[in-house]
Amino acid sequence: MKTLYIYPHPDDESFGPAHVMHKQFREGHEVYLLTLTKGGATKKRFDLNLSIEEMGEVRYKEMLCVEKTLKLTGMTVLDLPDSGLKEMDPREIEKVVEEHIHKIKPDVVATYAVHGISGFHDHLVSHAVVKNVFCRLKETAGYPKRFAMVTVDEQTSKESPHFKLNFSKEEEIDCIVTADDEDMKALHDALDCYESYKSVIEETNIKGLLKRESAFELFQENYDPPIADLFDKLPD
Repeated sequence: MKTLYIYPHPDDESFGPAHVMHKQFREGHEVYLLTLTKGGATKKRFDLNLSIEEMGEVRYKEMLCVEKTLKLTGMTVLDLPDSGLKEMDPREIEKVVEEHIHKIKPDVVATYAVHGISGFHDHLVSHAVVKNVFCRLKETAGYPKRFAMVTVDEQTSKESPHFKLNFSKEEEIDCIVTADDEDMKALHDALDCYESYKSVIEETNIKGLLKRESAFELFQENYDPPIADLFDKLPD
């Protein structure tokens, strides 16, 4: 089976389901990552006295470390405007996303839930774009078969002192994937790849906040209790 994760920025995958990605690799699946921007507009560039372009190159090199750490089948990092996706014609973003999906033909495509977890507008745009492409391709091409939306539950949101996290209600969560020790180590190692964010990772204790259990909403699917694998009960 194949999964394609689509995120707007470097580190979105490692602050999110990197342990799920590693688990899927261990279980013999193909795991791909498409990142829409190089993340150069981050405020961390001011600490390093770098331009947006220079910071983008730093973060891209960090992502090459993530690719090896998570043993991704493939990774593509685009250079769309970081923090500027909302100003783009969404059809332009959809075009590059659709081309990538046609190239990989994933069974499952995953990105942020509708609330974007943090609520950042690049996250919200990514959700809308991927959902639109998914609906179109499922009807015309027959793939992907499932649109998985990365989210957190209410308890996880409450336990986060440094971030205000949007969450999905219990009844909205359709899949909960549980990682093991090897996957958690890969997650922590992937976070360590982001040396430019070392102070943020330490100050927020993100390694301690990320749980073994990762929650997903599944678009137009409803499972109670939640399934335990993103490939379980795939729609025809």
